Amino acid sequence: MNIQKLLVIGDSDLLVHQVLGEWDTKNTKILPYLYYVQELMKRFTKIEFKHVPRIQDEFKDALATLSSMIQHPDTNFIDPILVGIHNKFVYCAHDEEETDGNPWFHDIKEYLAKGEYP
Repeated sequence: MNIQKLLVIGDSDLLVHQVLGEWDTKNTKILPYLYYVQELMKRFTKIEFKHVPRIQDEFKDALATLSSMIQHPDTNFIDPILVGIHNKFVYCAHDEEETDGNPWFHDIKEYLAKGEYP
């Protein structure tokens, strides 16, 4: 994919520090994985590891929800999802119930399936 720079976000502080070589690895079962990651790191011009506590990782949960709704005919290919980060706060009001009877994600799912907003 010709990726040169990579940011790896992990929810295990222990593994992030072990990969960076800052902490020793006492569990011998993960050593092969650690060595493999260290070899993969050589393929990038810049790679950064960041620890995000599980409780703060809403972005991961949102992507997992979206990925569970997307059906792609070719299992070896994933369409890119462009994600923008805004520096302004978002305010919203909670609706008690959807008026059309569909779940909250129905319009999003339709957009992903058809490529047009319903």
